[in-house]
Amino acid sequence: MSQRIPVKELTDSFRGRAVGALADDQLRTNFRVAMDSLMQKRADAFPDEEEREGLRELGNHIKARALSRLPDLLEQLETRLTANGVKVHWAETTEEANRIVHSIIEAKQGSQVVKGKSMVSEEMEMNDYLADRNIECLESDMGEYIVQLDGEKPSHIIMPAIHKNRFQVSRLFHDKLGVDETEDVNELIQIGRRTLRQKFLEADVGVSGVNFAIAETGTLLLVENEGNGRMSTTAPPVHIAVTGIEKVVENLRDVVPLLSLLTRSALGQPITTYVNMISGPRKADELDGPEEVHLVLLDNGRSGAFADAQLRQTLNCIRCGACMNHCPVYARVGGHTYGEVYPGPIGKIITPHMVGLHKVPDHPSASSLCGACGEVCPVKIPIPEMLQRLRQENVKSPAEQPTVKDGGAKYSRKERAIWRFWAALNTSPRFYRWFLWAATRFGKLAPKNAGPWTDNHTAPIPARRSLHDLAKAHLDGRKQG
Repeated sequence: MSQRIPVKELTDSFRGRAVGALADDQLRTNFRVAMDSLMQKRADAFPDEEEREGLRELGNHIKARALSRLPDLLEQLETRLTANGVKVHWAETTEEANRIVHSIIEAKQGSQVVKGKSMVSEEMEMNDYLADRNIECLESDMGEYIVQLDGEKPSHIIMPAIHKNRFQVSRLFHDKLGVDETEDVNELIQIGRRTLRQKFLEADVGVSGVNFAIAETGTLLLVENEGNGRMSTTAPPVHIAVTGIEKVVENLRDVVPLLSLLTRSALGQPITTYVNMISGPRKADELDGPEEVHLVLLDNGRSGAFADAQLRQTLNCIRCGACMNHCPVYARVGGHTYGEVYPGPIGKIITPHMVGLHKVPDHPSASSLCGACGEVCPVKIPIPEMLQRLRQENVKSPAEQPTVKDGGAKYSRKERAIWRFWAALNTSPRFYRWFLWAATRFGKLAPKNAGPWTDNHTAPIPARRSLHDLAKAHLDGRKQG
């Protein structure tokens, strides 16, 4: 089984990958069709604007309240889960989380793992980590299974194989599984299910993510449409759930509006086919379920974001993908262009506190700042404002960046001087008027090559008379008349 391409192997730049994506007509068509459909489904799912905005406001308050009590709620969650028979593990880094998962599997002498959809496991690059230790980790979500079979990374947090159409999937199954090609989507799904069904029975361990961890009851809630998540968490004798520390909410009552926001924003569904609530391992009088349940709570930069009043809002995210579906940049270049686990608008503000802004300096600027992502976010994360904040952080030295891990991009003295000149020009009325006067009279002397910007644009030549001059002349003429 081919494994997903590790992030570290994507060594070219964001801009380089974007150029390649823009030249791929089939990729752009696949994304355009998918994004148009998802945007329409979300619009249909929220026909009442007042109800939608009220629900978004409620979702924002619920997440903000949970984050304000995050340390206490995490302790309460651990206490309740432990009382329910779940073993809780804490991991500061992805490396530590992988070691914990491996140690659990090794203690059971396991060699086969089936995994439901989990973005945190993507952060951990769990599949590759386990494969290096001779443990097969098979994705059971159909989209994840497709990209794993093709040796790729997911390109969307909800629909991992959204960049492929049915013809591409058919050829992939033909090449990798030796089946006849078919354009029938249902038949393609059945081919994948037949392959996975036996794996559920053979697996020693099942791994899943967590959509919401409920502190009040010690419950792990997972939503899905295919049933593979339920199979991964019940068929194998051991279930390991991995999640970020921000997924905790206070009580079951809070889950109701969040669940409605998640499913309607992501796929335009009033509810998913399956809502799984796990509170412990199989009891003596129960017929199915795992004998052991483990929860790994991962930090991976989240506590750094939590410590910053503005960046803390990134932890509100419920992973619906709506911001990606409405982003004009993501729709044109796709998820793989970002080269990291979380693509699109949410990835641009989450990734910097996970890997360091210096590793993804182009991400905050890969946005038109049209505001669509902020308008559709179900929990009202002010993504455009955060992108502006990160752009500012990007041009500061590491010593000036107390909140963004490892500092931002390094810029030349020339570029710093240009931007300081620009700032001075636009903050001094007297300097601005003098510059405008000089530009209108000597504009033809402006250089034809103003750097990389003029590779795709014509260098601007100021008009001989400024708008201020024209307005003044017009008003003077009216007075004389």
